[in-house]
Amino acid sequence: MSTLQNKIDFAVVLRVKCANPNGDPLNGNRPRTDYDGLGEITDVCLKRKIRDRLQENGKAIFVQSDDRKNDDARSLRERAEKSLGNKFGSAETAKLACATWMDVRTFGQLFALPKKKKKNDKKDTAISTPNENMKNEKDNEGDTGISIPIRGPVSVQSAFSVQPVDVTSTQITKSVSGEGDGGKRGSDTMGMKHRVDHGIYVFFGSMNPQLAEKTGFSDDDAEAIKQVLPRMFENDASSARPEGSMEVLKLIWWKHNCKSGQHSSAKVHRSLTVKPDGKVDLARLEGLVPEQIEGF
Repeated sequence: MSTLQNKIDFAVVLRVKCANPNGDPLNGNRPRTDYDGLGEITDVCLKRKIRDRLQENGKAIFVQSDDRKNDDARSLRERAEKSLGNKFGSAETAKLACATWMDVRTFGQLFALPKKKKKNDKKDTAISTPNENMKNEKDNEGDTGISIPIRGPVSVQSAFSVQPVDVTSTQITKSVSGEGDGGKRGSDTMGMKHRVDHGIYVFFGSMNPQLAEKTGFSDDDAEAIKQVLPRMFENDASSARPEGSMEVLKLIWWKHNCKSGQHSSAKVHRSLTVKPDGKVDLARLEGLVPEQIEGF
């Protein structure tokens, strides 16, 4: 299977209606906004949804959600060790990980490995002299092991609303008494729930053929992502995001005719103008015709 042969840029326009698209845990889980009042959905949040949709389509995913785990691994390290065996931590780690998991060869991954103990390390330090102990500490100082970085060819930017959003906060009852006669309530009975009443958001992404050669990201992988982007928010409902409150309106897909691209990603992304009602205008770029795909 050949790696990605053409540079690709894409944009997703989405609508939020009475939902919390991405709460900020450091701000009482209020919907994220920037200093200009524009709503924000982080790239990490967006990639989580892409991973989930790919996993539902049968793709092998390394960074899985807790409620979508399809194995008994209790951590990412355990999943890597079980899948790669004694090859994990070797020079073949990056190649094998990219071949095994689609999200690794798509977005990249950092495998941080602890330092290996030296053969002459002794567990019983009581028999060592103070000078020997100090020498061992100096030898180990700053040695935190090795890291195996994998740089992925697909980049996803954070989504921002085209206009400032209004955030509505509602006081709610979080819990009821489950003990005694039910007359006493816990200290966490009352809470707050926040939502964006209405917002049109857009985010951009790119696929780099040069980096795809490093990870093995293929044209088929690009097509798989193209298929899931219009339905990013399906099977993603929660009390903060009820069914139908998050909707992809349109996917714009620019496929260049070469690896380096006919135009810079910045110029391609600037060619898109999203209106407050969700409609789009596309400026003409010589030799590059975008494909417009309606949301699911």
